[in-house]
Amino acid sequence: MINYTERIALLMRDVVARTGRLSFIDLKEVVVFARFGRSDAEGAFATCHCLTLPESEPGYFFWKDRETGELTRRSPWFVTKSPQVRVGPTRIKYLISFVLPRFTDQTLVGSRKADLYAGVEPWIAKLDTIVHELYHIDPAQSGLRAVENADGSRSYRTHGPMFYEDVAEMVHEYLATKPDPALYDFLRHGFSGLTERFGGVVGTTFANFPSFPQRYMEIIDLPTSEPRVRVEPLKTPAQPAIYTEDDLHIRQFTDASSRRLTRKGQHCAA
Repeated sequence: MINYTERIALLMRDVVARTGRLSFIDLKEVVVFARFGRSDAEGAFATCHCLTLPESEPGYFFWKDRETGELTRRSPWFVTKSPQVRVGPTRIKYLISFVLPRFTDQTLVGSRKADLYAGVEPWIAKLDTIVHELYHIDPAQSGLRAVENADGSRSYRTHGPMFYEDVAEMVHEYLATKPDPALYDFLRHGFSGLTERFGGVVGTTFANFPSFPQRYMEIIDLPTSEPRVRVEPLKTPAQPAIYTEDDLHIRQFTDASSRRLTRKGQHCAA
């Protein structure tokens, strides 16, 4: 069977090596993993997840009486933190997830980026998405890449018109270097074609699939100015605070579901 996330990770190495604007990325600090999503459903094809965001300022939830505006309940103080993901001695800074089988059936036809790729084969949409997610990695590694407004100020969006144009330019730049087709040939096939050709599609996932490392709340002990207000307990986080390579597993994906294979996945950086 084809390990789809491993193939993407190997392709990313070549893309980063051949594309100047992405050359700062250390792919040893990136894990590529799979999530499940049907091809006929709406949703993202891939997502870049940042693990370098700092701990939040302390805060709490509160409830007020609608009529009087008086505080009636509150939660404990908490901070929001990013989990640690380590592969061997390396602390992972970014995760990039690809939604299977949805990503494999992506095409340029009818997409917002079709105008940027006149006359190319439809599978280029998948290469665009891979470069797109890599481009989200901030050179300062302080989060996701900032998007600027027309006046040069920072936008709070993660995308802008120039973002898509920059990605398309890098895709064309990469292909112009004439990379080995064996590295990207798997992108030419949709999910049914991959299944027929390789006998199945597998990918790296986390042990708590369908979940994965995400920000979580941690309760902290701080004094309150409303000691007589009832405190509502917060749910205990279901997410681990630390993940290692032992939490990486291999799952087989079908067009309708996925199942975990007995062996654990060998991490391939990205």
